[in-house]
Amino acid sequence: MGIQTKRIKYIVTALFLSVGFSIPAQAQETTLDRLYQELAEADASSYARIEQQIATEWGKSGSAAMDLLMRRGRDALDAGAPDIAVEHFTALLDHAPDFAEGYFGRASSYYLLGLTGPALDDIQQALALNPRHFEAMRGLAIIMEELERPTDALELYDLILEINPQSVDARDARARLELQLEGQAL
Repeated sequence: MGIQTKRIKYIVTALFLSVGFSIPAQAQETTLDRLYQELAEADASSYARIEQQIATEWGKSGSAAMDLLMRRGRDALDAGAPDIAVEHFTALLDHAPDFAEGYFGRASSYYLLGLTGPALDDIQQALALNPRHFEAMRGLAIIMEELERPTDALELYDLILEINPQSVDARDARARLELQLEGQAL
């Protein structure tokens, strides 16, 4: 095989690797953009389905091994074992430190263990990586309420409603906080 043929093979291989790794991420972002647009326009009968589709996209790491760790972490949470879930999510984040859903899963686990500080750190990281992660915002709002910061929680619920106007949880929590704040003003 000549030098020219080897060089072409290297170029093709490099192109394949760069395209092979960039297309799925770009395709996922395009899919999420479309889903967020649909969510913003959804009605009461369709928003929950779109929320689920978005959550499914958030859970795609692009790696079967990382997806397995994610699934094990979620399964441990569902089984009421947040301590085990923390281990799975930590292993996931050791290998995929830019995977927002891993931080959100570990934040949820820490929260259930009563570790508010680490939960807040991981929520912050999840939102830095995915600023439209309305579930992480909701988790943060819940913590803000527990820390007796209802105004901050109210702002978070408003942000959620900008992304997901049909969110019953956010609307109910917002209405409850408004009443609470009006009661304090009297």
